[in-house]
Amino acid sequence: MSKKDDFKEFVKKNPSLVKAVEEGKGSWQKFYEIFDLYGDSKEAWKEFIPIVGTVDLLSWIKSIDLDGVQNSVNNIQRVLGLFQDMKNNNSPKEEYKPRPVYKHFED
Repeated sequence: MSKKDDFKEFVKKNPSLVKAVEEGKGSWQKFYEIFDLYGDSKEAWKEFIPIVGTVDLLSWIKSIDLDGVQNSVNNIQRVLGLFQDMKNNNSPKEEYKPRPVYKHFED
């Protein structure tokens, strides 16, 4: 793969570069030169590519379906309970002792 193809893949993974060119923060020539010199080093691109921060983390946390998580936890607890019951049922049992034979009406 050529350096040009590598750069194209890098841009596909980082669409914020397109936005930066549209806003006039840089040109494709400038970005290609940075990529040629530094590759995908985060330090070289921190001005143009936003680093996932607390805002992204908070939006991700807000998007979590808590009811779905609770249902999954409940299902896991049920499965573990079944395994535990199976384990307890396989424990050694007392040896069978026949019941004494009783007479009817104490004859």
